[in-house]
Amino acid sequence: MDMQKFDSLFDLTGRTAIVTGGTRGIGRAIAEGLICAGANVVVASRKADACEETETHLNVLAAGAAKGGRALGVPTHMGDVDALAALVGVTVAKFGGVDIIVNNAATGLAMPIGEFTPEAWDKQFEVNLRGPMFLIQAALPYLEQSEHASVINVISAGAFLAGPQVSMYAAAKAALMSFTRSFASGLAKKNIRVNALAPGTVDTDMVRANSPEAQASMAAASPMKRAADADEMVGPALLLASDAGSFITGQCILADGGMVPH
Repeated sequence: MDMQKFDSLFDLTGRTAIVTGGTRGIGRAIAEGLICAGANVVVASRKADACEETETHLNVLAAGAAKGGRALGVPTHMGDVDALAALVGVTVAKFGGVDIIVNNAATGLAMPIGEFTPEAWDKQFEVNLRGPMFLIQAALPYLEQSEHASVINVISAGAFLAGPQVSMYAAAKAALMSFTRSFASGLAKKNIRVNALAPGTVDTDMVRANSPEAQASMAAASPMKRAADADEMVGPALLLASDAGSFITGQCILADGGMVPH
């Protein structure tokens, strides 16, 4: 490997990424990393004002980066299949294609076994599983045209652990991992890589919505005995999105501080 090839490993110049749930937490941090690496980044979220603020923030960030791309915010509900198709359409109209998808949008709900409701079930699987799958499907014609296609499904370390209070969320994320492997196998012949990123406890709004006692317990669940900063998810995401991970597909990177035993 020479210096030119080395320098290009994480370079995303000219590529376009869609990041769902990209206005806060892990999604926002990954969007920041992608745009600093040169990618055009489309962030999707339910709230229009959050999309507008994040678009502005990312464009300012890119202006100060050596090879920053451009950003666009698109209000999108992950439960609306038509809205997902429209998200892809807007992305293609603005940037000419889709190279990277980061399925990060999620909803977590604590509901004890025996107290499930059909409404809660539908919401958990609609946002955490159905939405990501139909977004990939909508973008597939453009991913097939890309020379660097990569899909990153952000799951959770909880997909590999028992979680009686969050079993619906964990089950949806485990199903997303299963789809990740199947999609990776089925799309490899089209040169589309599909992988998963499984964060452990990360200091985000979703975690901070819990009681201080619950947050402390979650942070202590890993051998590292702390919560991650959202920025600590950027490195693994860039590996999977870029040519640095060009021979990685069907895999899951556990960025969980050692929480899940092997």
